[in-house]
Amino acid sequence: MKSYSIEKKDKGYLLFTITRDEKRNAIDYDVMQGLLEAIQLANEPEIKAFVITGSGERAFCSGGDLAVFHALHTREEAYSMLSKMSAILYSLLTLPKPSLGLINGTAVGGGCEILTACDFRIARSGTKAGFVQGKQAITTGWGGGTILAEKLSPQKAMKLLMEAEVKPVEQLIDDGFIDTIYDEFPLVACENFLEKLLTLDSGVLHSYKSILVRKWEQVKLRERMEAEVRSCSYLWESDAHHLYVTNFLKKN
Repeated sequence: MKSYSIEKKDKGYLLFTITRDEKRNAIDYDVMQGLLEAIQLANEPEIKAFVITGSGERAFCSGGDLAVFHALHTREEAYSMLSKMSAILYSLLTLPKPSLGLINGTAVGGGCEILTACDFRIARSGTKAGFVQGKQAITTGWGGGTILAEKLSPQKAMKLLMEAEVKPVEQLIDDGFIDTIYDEFPLVACENFLEKLLTLDSGVLHSYKSILVRKWEQVKLRERMEAEVRSCSYLWESDAHHLYVTNFLKKN
């Protein structure tokens, strides 16, 4: 059984849903493959926007599934996984049409990294999000920290990363990470947010998105993301990180 679903919606957008509610929609290799598949489908001409969300109401995405990735001990093993996900996020980031992170529940760690690669982020009221990797004795490792520093002011990006705290999404609006809050019916909120964009010709959306993509190419964003991946892979094999993972698995 797949850990995700992909749906083409009548209004012209593609919806990718992580369907691991029992695991707080944590990322495993199956979800990674599904996200890559969905991004490729989102390139089809009739698709005008791409939306990512999670199943249930508890979590949008809790990041990498430590029960799966705990077997990665060395920097080389970690790098293999981290670099693969980083490449997927860069494909999402540079998708030639608008993308939206539809936050239905808590988003932490790698879940927030996925959100950084989206053009827009809307969140259900009362939910929380945070880049908690620092408390795991690692950094963002999929390139999300580099993307965040590109999209927010340096001070706000560094504060979110270095505090490693989970914060109410209402507060994250002030930080510039969340665009708007909705109260209920996530797909309705999603379609309301995208309504005006979806009325435009695909060529217009592609041209506007290309403005950002050209900028990111000029500032060598992909290479900078790669440096983040390598830095995280070194921290991944540290005793401090392995101790965190061991303690986490014992509690869960």
